[in-house]
Amino acid sequence: MTENQKEQIIESGKDFFRTIIVPNHLKNLQKLRLKDFTINPFLVNYLASFLCGNTEPESIAKALVYPRILGTSITTSFGQHTQKLVSNLVAHAGAASGIDGIDIEFIDAIDGRRKYCQCKAGPNTINYDDKATISNHFMHLQHKARVDGLPIQLNDMIVGVLYGDRSELSDHYKKIEENTCPVYCGAEFWEHVTGDRNFYHRLTKAFGEVVEEDGVDARIHLSEKIEELANEIREKGGI
Repeated sequence: MTENQKEQIIESGKDFFRTIIVPNHLKNLQKLRLKDFTINPFLVNYLASFLCGNTEPESIAKALVYPRILGTSITTSFGQHTQKLVSNLVAHAGAASGIDGIDIEFIDAIDGRRKYCQCKAGPNTINYDDKATISNHFMHLQHKARVDGLPIQLNDMIVGVLYGDRSELSDHYKKIEENTCPVYCGAEFWEHVTGDRNFYHRLTKAFGEVVEEDGVDARIHLSEKIEELANEIREKGGI
């Protein structure tokens, strides 16, 4: 794969963050109100003190906002739009396949053979029923290969997991690899696609560059929201 093709993959991933993740993240931050939190008054005061060394309204607001906006909110948003990320990235990773159930076809940079790949997002993003679906798609491909005389070997049919590490693969993926086909995960998958062992790390790092490139100073938005919630806490006389 050429450097230009690799840059196209990176740019497509950055576009996903630029147009979907960042706007949704800021939107979720802006709409937060004190009533949106289920507050344990004993725990939140402890957490405020643990985080900031005191239980002032600003500290309590930080103890509420940080876990929500840096954890729950962004994880939910990312999960809701995972398929869009998959589509963005694989659009440049190989040729879209015309075979039912196969997302892309590409020439493996490691063994030089054409691979028929079903793409999944992460190491825990399939369920029990997906195993049968994946297996059925590859059985269909095997039948087509026999009928059309396609030179497809068993290891030419793969599941490509876009992010994560092999050690994180769920039992569902392990069963697929045991009974159906190889599963390439994270850096391993992207090395097979691009031939670049470091490409996965280039890709993941690039997503963090989106905020810098677009001039989004999230710290300002975060500080404003913390002050807003702190004022709500003052008006209530504390928590």
